[in-house]
Amino acid sequence: MGKTLFDKLWERHVIYGEPGEPQLLYVDLHMIHEVTSPQAFEGLREAGQKVRRPDRTFATMDHNVPTKDIFHITDLVAKKQMDALQKNCQEFGVTLCNNGSERQGIVHMVGPETGLTQPGKIVVCGDSHTATHGAFGALAFGIGTSEVEHVFATQTIWQQKPKSMGIKINGQLPKGVYAKDIILYLIATYGVDFGVGYAVEFLGDTITCLSMEERMTICNMAIEGGAKMGMMAPDKKTYEYVRGREFAPKDITAAIADWQTLPTDADAHFDRVIEVDAAQLVPFVTWGTNPEMGIPVTGQFPQVKDMNDERAYQYMGLSAGQRPADIDLGYVFIGSCTNGRLSYLEEAARIVKGKKVKSGITAMVVPGSRPVRHAAERMGLDKIFKEAGFEWREPGCSMCLGMNPDQVPEGVHCASTSNRNFEGRQGKGARTHLCSPAMAAAAAVTGTFVDVREEMWLDGSN
Repeated sequence: MGKTLFDKLWERHVIYGEPGEPQLLYVDLHMIHEVTSPQAFEGLREAGQKVRRPDRTFATMDHNVPTKDIFHITDLVAKKQMDALQKNCQEFGVTLCNNGSERQGIVHMVGPETGLTQPGKIVVCGDSHTATHGAFGALAFGIGTSEVEHVFATQTIWQQKPKSMGIKINGQLPKGVYAKDIILYLIATYGVDFGVGYAVEFLGDTITCLSMEERMTICNMAIEGGAKMGMMAPDKKTYEYVRGREFAPKDITAAIADWQTLPTDADAHFDRVIEVDAAQLVPFVTWGTNPEMGIPVTGQFPQVKDMNDERAYQYMGLSAGQRPADIDLGYVFIGSCTNGRLSYLEEAARIVKGKKVKSGITAMVVPGSRPVRHAAERMGLDKIFKEAGFEWREPGCSMCLGMNPDQVPEGVHCASTSNRNFEGRQGKGARTHLCSPAMAAAAAVTGTFVDVREEMWLDGSN
């Protein structure tokens, strides 16, 4: 019987342990940031240990970074964490994309942009959305602080091998429907726990037609469906994305020859299979307090079925039977490691060009990294956004999680391109609605949610 991409990656990295038991895996790349690394570094210091492979460890500042004035850090806890990362990287010889540096950005963007993220690797980070890197044919997952310390000291990690799931998506995406809608549909349909205990591979002709940026969006949110790992087979698009980047393999021809052996074999077996017809997908918007609570933009909010729904409606200030168009938005956020890449900013700019942000809306665009910000500015996207009334910010995690000054006021509804809509995620009492960048851009100029499949949005006219 053939093997899945997941099986091949797992087997390549097993150092010790029997099948069915926890196994010790070698780690190729360890990404870190300022929030989950301080305790791990301190543990090394107390034990008198060093980082075993500083050359396979890479750091950036993202969660706490202010995006309005990146060097004016008023939060003392944030400043302490950022200062600690700088000190720890210097002491332990770890490369750091420091605040304001040319490579600085959200950790899950820095890896791909520098060429550190490559097919065949195991990539770990003290951040749940590490699954993003799986879009390259890597085995990538988030780890806890104690595990961060273990990887620092040994360049290995103990893991129990999960089961495998194949999500086969075929068909052409309709205009106005995006990668974000694919993953929001999956979570709304199958729940926030459908991937628990599984390593998920997304495959099918819809996936192969997606750009690398779109693929990263889907893998990024695999964790929101309960999967620890989300991945896609590497192909020509993957190879060309990696080629020529700073840390790409020096012998790219040999690397590609190896990467071509990774895709799932035709006769491989998945423990569970989900099939999706992409042609039937529509724009999605979340109404509640987890990503499962989502509906088509033209749909109605569901009837209360349990206490979770009742609490969600109370927190969000909404009720069953209402529609996304009934939501009175106050904020719009375009950014995050889910949707802060260049192609998404291009799409949002296309929609808002020549228009104005509706009165009463606070709208901001936060590029996910400095390279993206510079590229967008060379294209004039910053001018389009600013002329429309958006704030154009410095790179960082920003309003995705509210660990910085970018927060939604209490009780205010926000159209957000981020990955989580938990209670208080974007600020105390903030009401978050997840959607695609196109949906968020259109919402900024209308003040509520509209169907971006309508011709006026597809052609960019008023």
